[in-house]
Amino acid sequence: MAPLLVLMLLSDEEPSAHAPASTCSLYSFRIISLLERRQTTLKANDVAPLCTSPEEQPMRHSRSLKEQMRGKPYHPPHKLSAPWEKDAGFGRKLKTYRNHTKIIAQPGIVMKVLRKKRIVLLIAYFLLLVLTMLNLANYKWTKEPQQCNHQMRSTTYQGRSDIRFLYRPSLAKKRQLIYVLTTWRSGSSFFGELFNQNPEVFFLYEPMWHIWQKLYPGDAVSLQGAARDMLSSLYRCDLSVFQLYNSPGGKNFTSLGLFGATINKVVCSYPLCSAYRKEVVGMVDDKVCKKCPPQSLRLLEDECLKYNTIVIKGVRILDINVLAPLMEDPSLDLKVIHLVRDPRAVANSRIKSRHGLIRENLQVVRSRDPKLRRIPFVDPGHKANKKDGSDYHSIGAMEVICDRISRTLRSALNPPSWLKGKYMVVRYEDLVESPVKILRNIYNFANLTANHDMEVFALNMTNGSSSSSKPFIVSSRNATLAASAWRTVLSIQQIKQVEDYCHHAMSVLGYERVRTAGEAKDVTKSLLTHSKL
Repeated sequence: MAPLLVLMLLSDEEPSAHAPASTCSLYSFRIISLLERRQTTLKANDVAPLCTSPEEQPMRHSRSLKEQMRGKPYHPPHKLSAPWEKDAGFGRKLKTYRNHTKIIAQPGIVMKVLRKKRIVLLIAYFLLLVLTMLNLANYKWTKEPQQCNHQMRSTTYQGRSDIRFLYRPSLAKKRQLIYVLTTWRSGSSFFGELFNQNPEVFFLYEPMWHIWQKLYPGDAVSLQGAARDMLSSLYRCDLSVFQLYNSPGGKNFTSLGLFGATINKVVCSYPLCSAYRKEVVGMVDDKVCKKCPPQSLRLLEDECLKYNTIVIKGVRILDINVLAPLMEDPSLDLKVIHLVRDPRAVANSRIKSRHGLIRENLQVVRSRDPKLRRIPFVDPGHKANKKDGSDYHSIGAMEVICDRISRTLRSALNPPSWLKGKYMVVRYEDLVESPVKILRNIYNFANLTANHDMEVFALNMTNGSSSSSKPFIVSSRNATLAASAWRTVLSIQQIKQVEDYCHHAMSVLGYERVRTAGEAKDVTKSLLTHSKL
C-alpha cells in the first residue's frame, strides 16, 4: 500500500492494476523521484507489482516458491511504512542514504541531480567571488590616504558629544612636543623636573611604565612599537590609551592612576587639585598629592589641550629610530632631547637600586644577543654572594642599553631628513656643572623661556646637601659629587665590562676609558672630553 499511496500523491489519477506499461513507467519514475528527494532506498521489486497484471502476479509468486524449493533464500518485498503506522513504531525513522547512486532503477536521474548540484555550486562560488571583490573595493576606498590634512583639521565635527575621535578638531593649534630620550639612572628624574615645574608645560612622567607592567615579561625590544603608539596618542592629548593597560575588572583609570601622579605638578595643581598652583615653582609633596581627588581622564585631557608645550620623559624607548614615524608626521612638531650619562656611573647607580629595577633589568637582559662573547665581571678569586645575581643583571642590561644608544648616536652623526634640527644631546655631567647655562640651551631648543624662578630652582637642585642614597627620590643634592661616585665603588673588572659594552657610545660622547684601578679612583683627573655631537 505504501508505494500506491506515494503514487497517488504524485498524480491526480488513480492507478489501475491493468495500467499500460508506459503509464507504469511514468508512475515508477514519480515514485523514484519522490524517494530520491527523501533519500530512501527502494528496490525494483517494490515497484514491479504496480506494473503487472493479475495474471502475472501468480507467476511471479510461483517463481518465488520454486526458488525456495531450490534452497535459495527468499527475500520478501520491502514494505515502506509511514512513521505513524503501528509496525513502524513511534518516532522511528526510515533508513536513508545520502548517496544517490543507491537508486539504480534510473541512472540518468542521478546524473541530472549531480549536474544540478554542480550548477548550484558554481553559482554559489560566483556570488562569493563577487561579494569578495565588492568588499575589497570598499576596503580600498576607505583606506586610501587623503591629501587633505589641513582641511580636515579645520573641519567642525557635528554629532553626539559622547563620540570620541582619536584626532580631535581642537588639535588644529600646533603644539611644541618634546620627548626626553634617556635611560634608567641617568639623572632623568631631576632633568624632568626642569619641565615639570614650568608653568607653560604639560608634563608626563614615564607613561610607558604601564605597558611594561601589563605586558611583563615581554623583552624590552619587542615592546618598542607599543611604546611608540602610546606616545602618538598622548601627544594628541588622547589619554584613553591608558585604559588599554588597566587591570582587567579594575576601576576606571583616573588621574591618580598615572605613574608618578603624586609628583606631577599638573595633577596636583589647580584646577584638578587645590593643593598647589602650577605657576608657583617648587617641588610638590607626594603625601599631599595623594589626598587630591581622583579626576577622570577626560578632565585631564581637557587640561592637556590648554598647553602649548607637551613634554614626556621616558626611559623605555631605547633607540631614537623607533620615533621616526612620529617625527616624520607633519601634524606633530616633535623634538628629542637625548640625556646621556657616563655608562659606568649608570651601571653603578643601577646596582645601588637593583631591588627597584629587578623587573626592568630582566626585561632588558632578555633582549641581549646570545651569540656575543662576554667577559666575567668578577675577579677569579671572588667568593660568590647573594647580590651577584642582581649585579649580573644590572651590568648585563648595559649591553642592550649601550647598543641602542650607539644606534641613536650613529643616526645623530649622520642625521636623516626627519632628524635634522630636531635632536639635541645633553650630558648629565655638563648639566650639574653648569645648570643655568644648560637650562637656557634646553629651553631655547624647546621654544621656552627660562625665567628667574626656574634658574634658581635648577641651581638649588644641583648644589644641595641631601644624601644621594635614595635612588628614586628627587631632591637637592651635590650632583657633581654624585656623578663621579662610581670611580670609588665599582671594581676594575666591573668597569672593564661596562667599557667593553659601551666603548662606541663613550667614544662619541666624550667619556675616556681607564686602564688601571688606580686611574679610576683618582677623582682629581677628569675623564670628560669634548663630545663629537
